[in-house]
Amino acid sequence: MVTPSRITLARKRRGLTLAELSQRAGVSLQSLSNYETGRTTPRPPTVRRIAESLDFPDRFFSGPEIDELPAEGISWRARTKTPPRVLDAARAAGTLAAQLYDWIDGRFRLPEPDVPSLGKPDPETAAEMVRTRWGLGNAPAPNMVHLLEAHGIRVFSLPPDSLEVDAFAVWRGSVPFVFLNIMKTVERSRFDAAHELGHLVMHGSGERGCTGPEAERQANEFASAFLMPAASVLGHMPAGARVDQILQGKRIWKVSAMALTYRMHDMGLLTDWQYRSTCAELSARGYKTDEPQGVKKRETSQVLTKVFRGLRSRGVRPADVADELGVTVEEMNKMLFGLTMTSMEGGGERSSSGRSKGVLTLVP
Repeated sequence: MVTPSRITLARKRRGLTLAELSQRAGVSLQSLSNYETGRTTPRPPTVRRIAESLDFPDRFFSGPEIDELPAEGISWRARTKTPPRVLDAARAAGTLAAQLYDWIDGRFRLPEPDVPSLGKPDPETAAEMVRTRWGLGNAPAPNMVHLLEAHGIRVFSLPPDSLEVDAFAVWRGSVPFVFLNIMKTVERSRFDAAHELGHLVMHGSGERGCTGPEAERQANEFASAFLMPAASVLGHMPAGARVDQILQGKRIWKVSAMALTYRMHDMGLLTDWQYRSTCAELSARGYKTDEPQGVKKRETSQVLTKVFRGLRSRGVRPADVADELGVTVEEMNKMLFGLTMTSMEGGGERSSSGRSKGVLTLVP
């Protein structure tokens, strides 16, 4: 038996219209429309043609109904002119990642969500409230992916074909999700993670809209304050700091040079003229689109690493998990921060003392 919603999801995941899939699979447009609406059911040979065209295993299409992530609740961090099909493909990828989460959640005890859904405090205050709740004080934020996971946020990576989407966040029932583009610099990925946290915190209650320029401005200001607390910046950065001082200072908070420059201007530590001059010099040095001599070690998932290591200890291979989900191993890997299965199944990340790092305990 074929599940109509799965045909739609797989098609969206590949960024195809019905007409494009019709041409690829050699199936009439009307037939495909009927299959997706459930009016008719494709025969096995037709299912195979559709599956091959979409690069999904046949078994994917016979699984239970899949509810896509709620479109109205997604806070997109994407380019202004990003085509709807690209957003649909990213949302479909997120839906598949949520299915992986469901599979994991049924076998491991994961951290409970600890994300306050605040009403209408200003972004600076909201960031301070979350920092206080999470016991961060004014210290630089640690690994952002680990931090979000430790507080119950399910974090996955976006596939390489979703490069036009920087990141997005969404509440799925009572569980918060964040999806990150890992093709950016580490500094910008950290800002994206903090930005999406801002959406979850400030826009999760529904008291104010989660999309649009105003919501993006609020999330940006939250991220800036969360990553660079005012007291910390005032304690380390002099007023009117030179570019070389900014390049040195950005290492404290592991943020981009442009982000620190903006934060200092916002706090009154740089005049309008100094801000414009600094931005121009940073741009000339290549800091507008890149982060020369930036952080090299990418922040990846600790939860997923521990999960797959635990599965391996019980003889469960990544291919077995993909098979149960009805997807290819390659498709599943795209959700996992570029972590190779070898590193997942080996010793994982280690601290300088040689002990495995981590604040999470997964109990099967």
